[in-house]
Amino acid sequence: MSRDRGVRSPRRLSEYRGPRRLGMNGRPRRLGGQGRFALATASVAVLSMTASGCVVVHGEREIVPTVTRADAAGALKEFTAAYNKADKTYDQAADAERVTGALADIDGAKLKAGRKNSPDGNPAHSPLKLTDAEFTIPEKAGWPRWFVADTAANKGLKNTRWLMVFTRSNANDVWAVSYLTIVNASDVPKFEKTKDGFAEPVPADDAALAIAPGELGEAYATYLEAKDSGSAGGETFAPGTHTSVWRTDREKKSRQPGLARQYVDEPLSKGDYAPVGLRTTDGGALVFFATHHYEKQTAAPGVDLDVDPNVRALLTGEVKSSLTLQRVSNQVVLNPVKSASDQQVKFLSRVDGLTSVKGE
Repeated sequence: MSRDRGVRSPRRLSEYRGPRRLGMNGRPRRLGGQGRFALATASVAVLSMTASGCVVVHGEREIVPTVTRADAAGALKEFTAAYNKADKTYDQAADAERVTGALADIDGAKLKAGRKNSPDGNPAHSPLKLTDAEFTIPEKAGWPRWFVADTAANKGLKNTRWLMVFTRSNANDVWAVSYLTIVNASDVPKFEKTKDGFAEPVPADDAALAIAPGELGEAYATYLEAKDSGSAGGETFAPGTHTSVWRTDREKKSRQPGLARQYVDEPLSKGDYAPVGLRTTDGGALVFFATHHYEKQTAAPGVDLDVDPNVRALLTGEVKSSLTLQRVSNQVVLNPVKSASDQQVKFLSRVDGLTSVKGE
């Protein structure tokens, strides 16, 4: 499967005059001729064992756990093995079946750049080890099915946890990771659970939350393109590294002498890019969602654009006076209920990656 998606421009950045929402449809991964993106109402039967024998439970109608804990552990083990093989060899095919959505875009571009710069593999490879795994498994009807793995890792900062969303769209798919974020251990919330230990998924249109999960990508894009806190979306998100600090940094860069920068931000919300959320014990939700970010750099006459090797590895076209960079970002937030005293959405983590570059 190819994850080289090329440069997609939502509109001519040189003519950009302010936020204008355009839909961004995620495109399906293909696995053995089967589309990974199936309709949520796909008619697939799930077998459930009872003391009297096999009973057919129709997964498109019945609310059932999305996975067994044993299968969740197996999916984590298979993902880790595939991820390590791909990281060691810079071979995109090695983990293509085990990543999807935003993570597939980020991971695929990283491997593509790595292979171009180091054809013999990753000289700095160190195997990823994921331990102390906890699985939060929702109960839901229909497809897609998903669950969240919360693990410790031998990479990154101490006292952090890797949160990964595993998803599949039908019974013939393997489990693949669509979201991967790294959060402080103390920030992982408590989830609302049934007496059997299963979690409650949050619908995309949940009107009780500060922002419906399905609208988070749009709200974030609007926020980033606002010029100040008094603009649309200015008070939607709590201040921090991925909100107020990032927006201020971009505004400063856009005024850099000799190099103009223009930004366009858009939601990713279809297929395996769809936001997913779990109800927390305070009534709010932990929500994963994805976004697409464009940056166009235009140099003044006589000013050279500096292109480092990792960026050049993803370059198409010839760099004359401008570069258009595309990034995909996946993030996880705490989304409070509207009745909460503090209704701002709080970012816990954001992981993004450069996915393509076009020179002009």
